Amino acid sequence: MKFTGTASYVAGPDLTTAVNAAITLERPLLVKGEPGTGKTELARQIADSLDLPMLEWNVKSTTKAQQGLYEYDAVSRLRDSQLGEEKVHDIGNYIKKGKLWEAFEADQKTVLLIDEIDKADIEFPNDLLQELDKMEFYCYELDETIAAQNRPIVIITSNNEKELPDAFLRRCFFHYIAFPEADVLNQIVDVHYPGIKQNLVREALTQFYEIRDTPGLKKKPSTSEALDWIRLLVADDVDPATLRDKATNALPKLHGALLKNEQDVHLFERLAFLARSPGGGGR
Repeated sequence: MKFTGTASYVAGPDLTTAVNAAITLERPLLVKGEPGTGKTELARQIADSLDLPMLEWNVKSTTKAQQGLYEYDAVSRLRDSQLGEEKVHDIGNYIKKGKLWEAFEADQKTVLLIDEIDKADIEFPNDLLQELDKMEFYCYELDETIAAQNRPIVIITSNNEKELPDAFLRRCFFHYIAFPEADVLNQIVDVHYPGIKQNLVREALTQFYEIRDTPGLKKKPSTSEALDWIRLLVADDVDPATLRDKATNALPKLHGALLKNEQDVHLFERLAFLARSPGGGGR
């Protein structure tokens, strides 16, 4: 069982090696990187490439580790007992299975995505140590151990918003998805927009990387934002030559796809003003 990438996802050799190492070791793959670099999409592409079903657990700031295992609805059971419902005698009717339970009891190997684990409380990853290591957990209400019939391929993503515990990191295979170089991003564009005019792509990517490298930028645009921007340039049939005309463009064309806060918009407005002012390099 080897992951080699897909026709719709450009995966470099380092990334495919990391995925296959995690599969071989049967350990979770912890993937870090800037938002928009394809971490979440990686799990979907692994499932597609290996023809496996996928389960997705989207972590929020309020998410607790127990929710990934199961939740026992004691309130509903109490209410049903007061109403004389027959189903109250089977406690299983009040157990809501979490994504880990679903993955563990699946008839075949699955891809389990635990997305943005760093959004949750710092204790969240610690609370999953044994379950992800041994691939089993105990359900007290049913007096039953739930063990994985087939160890799932676990992909865990993080945007690096907070440090993860060392004990958790030791149980994972780690890979950082670096922001792609221009040639790789060009390949990604070609995958998403086959047949696109290459002169437009060259000019757009040149300006895109200039924007990312601008000193003082609060939020650098991501891969997904580059794709959205190029899609808009194609839809508006923008002349590549106009992208180079910085003297008349206070902001990048269709900048709303790239600049996502007012500070960065004001930064480019100031830079354009300085470029047009005497001695500022403008025409």
